[in-house]
Amino acid sequence: MAGSRGFERPRVARSARRNGQSVSARHTLALAGTAHALHDGYTDLIYVLLPVWQTEFALGYGMLAALRGLYAGVMALLQLPSGWLAEKIDGRIILAAGTLLAAAGYALAGVTGSLVGLSAALALSGAGSSTQHPIASAAVSRAYGDSARGPLGTYNFTGDLGKAAIPALTSLLLTLMPWRGALWLMAVLGAAVAAAILLLMPPVVRANPSRQVQKRAGRDRGGFWVLFAIGVLDTGVRMGLLTFLPFILAEKGASLPMVGIALAMVFLGGAAGKFFCGWLGSRVGVLMTVLATEGGTAACIVGVLVLPLVPLFILLPLLGLMLNGTSSVLYGTVPELTPADKAERAFALFYTGTIGSGAISPIFYGVLGDWLGAYWATAATAVVALSIYPLAFALASRLADGRKAA
Repeated sequence: MAGSRGFERPRVARSARRNGQSVSARHTLALAGTAHALHDGYTDLIYVLLPVWQTEFALGYGMLAALRGLYAGVMALLQLPSGWLAEKIDGRIILAAGTLLAAAGYALAGVTGSLVGLSAALALSGAGSSTQHPIASAAVSRAYGDSARGPLGTYNFTGDLGKAAIPALTSLLLTLMPWRGALWLMAVLGAAVAAAILLLMPPVVRANPSRQVQKRAGRDRGGFWVLFAIGVLDTGVRMGLLTFLPFILAEKGASLPMVGIALAMVFLGGAAGKFFCGWLGSRVGVLMTVLATEGGTAACIVGVLVLPLVPLFILLPLLGLMLNGTSSVLYGTVPELTPADKAERAFALFYTGTIGSGAISPIFYGVLGDWLGAYWATAATAVVALSIYPLAFALASRLADGRKAA
């Protein structure tokens, strides 16, 4: 009996440690997801404010586009430095500081009376938001270890919740108060999230480089760049299609309100795709999931081109699911192709590439649309989606775990 009790104690201790690690991981995911929702909401909040600023500062469309580009450009450019900094300092501290900086940018936008001040405020907020993607992604990856793909899909999904909630909340506030007061409230919200991250988020686990090298011995490091290429092409397909979708819907007889509803259906399907496909990838593997989502995307794009308006509306949520589903699988694979102590840097590089593709690809497809017309340019996005197939097979051959690859 005594021997039995002695045998049970280590098992109980190990179980307690596992339970503690699970609770810590869930806290990390919850706060990383909250940060993702806030920062992505801040990014898309600009769209709500552009008409307000046009009236307030007498701005033309070109300057309004430049303001949006300033925020996104600063955020993209500073992601790599943010990732490098987080390798030296606890990522929780950097993430909290970045969140507070992003909130301060919107607070400054609420008090400025000039275009220069507004530009500085957006640059400041974009700089703060540059910390979120690389650090929060790496925190979730380290918290869950080899089981991170599904939680990273959940983390990816929370960004879409923020994109829907924060602009909608601000739109409501704009009906109740001046726009400056609404921005100050959004800044207070950001400061509260920053405090929660600093006080409640577990420290970001530091990786053991020697253990990671041993664990991933023999892995082809070129796999990350194959993954990067897939991410760039996948983002380009999504942004290219969304560029032309409103015009195709209008040509099929959709009114302006119907176009808005159609886009909402695509975005809702996209949010579901981010949540569902991250977990699907952890069960059936990267290869099968990417083949399904990219093939499904190409098929849905053909449906967009050939279906009448009513069946097309029915197809739109599925289109959104396929368009966005690949991204969660890709984000969840970054840790598998990167030394654990370089996760922040890898996520920063990956997000910089996808954000850059999102900025550049609409220009490319727009020029193609001017040359060939909207329908043929949209068809080109389906071809690009299918061109990801060989890259998916190449990526599968570079993943260490064949079960996850296929």
